[in-house]
Amino acid sequence: MSSVSGSAAGNPSGMTAASRTIGSHEHHWFSEPTEPAKKSFVFWLIVAQFIFFVALLGPAIVGIGLKILDLQHTGAVENTGAGLNSAQAILGGVGALFATLANVVFGRVSDRTTSRWGRRRIWIVLGTIIMTIGFVFMATGTSLLIATVGWAIAQLGANMTLAPFVATLADQVPKFQRGKITAALGIAQNAGIVGGVYVAGWFSANLFIVFVIPSILAIGAMIVFAFVLPDKVLPVKPPRMTFGEILQTIWVSPVKEPDFALAWWSRFLITFASFGFTAFRFGYLINHLKVPEKEIGLLIANTTLVYTGALVVTAWLAGMLSDRIGKRKVFVWVATALFAVGTFALIFVQDIPSYYVLELFLGAAYGIYVGVDLALVIDVLPNPDDSGKDLGVLNIANALPQTLAPMIGGFVLLATGGANGSNYTVWFTLCAIAGLIGAVVIFPIKKVR
Repeated sequence: MSSVSGSAAGNPSGMTAASRTIGSHEHHWFSEPTEPAKKSFVFWLIVAQFIFFVALLGPAIVGIGLKILDLQHTGAVENTGAGLNSAQAILGGVGALFATLANVVFGRVSDRTTSRWGRRRIWIVLGTIIMTIGFVFMATGTSLLIATVGWAIAQLGANMTLAPFVATLADQVPKFQRGKITAALGIAQNAGIVGGVYVAGWFSANLFIVFVIPSILAIGAMIVFAFVLPDKVLPVKPPRMTFGEILQTIWVSPVKEPDFALAWWSRFLITFASFGFTAFRFGYLINHLKVPEKEIGLLIANTTLVYTGALVVTAWLAGMLSDRIGKRKVFVWVATALFAVGTFALIFVQDIPSYYVLELFLGAAYGIYVGVDLALVIDVLPNPDDSGKDLGVLNIANALPQTLAPMIGGFVLLATGGANGSNYTVWFTLCAIAGLIGAVVIFPIKKVR
């Protein structure tokens, strides 16, 4: 593996005087980066992100629906619209719960890892391997229980990887580069989604290819990234955490860090709005737009391509412009408000061409968001030494809505969706309101313009 920054004993570059106050919130083992990130790191960061999200989001967006349809055909799941919605709620909710726990725990664990290989590498590779094992269960399971266990294992592994992977941004990228690099990372992620849904659409008849083969490629990509990553080695062994410090693993005080708390709530609410739709997209297309079952996979792939094309353009422009003018907030709140409007508009779509237009609009709005939001979040992190832990706390705002949206949406649709679960008016209205609140909470943030 590549050489690491600093030394395991003594005086690593980037240590500050405050690092002697170990155990307090004020310690700083490493200072914030001030030099441009290495080109090899940036290149493989983006490539690994792309391949990883091909492997993860193809199964998440299309694969789960395909698996449930397969279970319906074999009689393992009730073959009705309500059965489809209920199974999606169970699978999505349980998997996202494991994602939430893994993101927080392994963000913190990677901050405190004392391996001579650095803080992040081992978890990035190991998590991808565990994700692949989970996908084997998903592909081969013959019951909803086995599929749910597989998805839980996959989400555990995926977020064991993602928490330290994202933390490398705070470790390696200086503030003046963050807008551009986080925009490129957001583009890679969403391009990976396109790749993933096309793989799922093309190979929908072979669930092993959909779930497992891209994940094996992701292992290879993360191994290469681990070699290239100039990971930092902790100069000392951190003291044993107290019970209170363990609790703080899933907590950043909103009183002490109000800007971080507001950014957290904005991320939570727009993610809730987004997954409020994606968790039930199969049912929406089948029951609301009356799309034939055999056409669902490629329709999702094609509309995701349109969505991502718009996202790539607006994310890159927003990230570049944000770095140039030194502002973050305006991009984030405008994007969140526009996304809320698009979510509400789903209620009124009645045909496939209109659905394509709306996906274009949603992609443009979300592109502005992903181009700037992560840069804003990193700008308001409380402590650079705890970036993995704090980004893990932030990622609760990514993962928890993926648990809550399917569960709450399942109950709402059961109560208001009609006999076949095709009425989405109440549910998408609630999701749109969540998005609008997510825009409003950006305004009071003070640390960034």
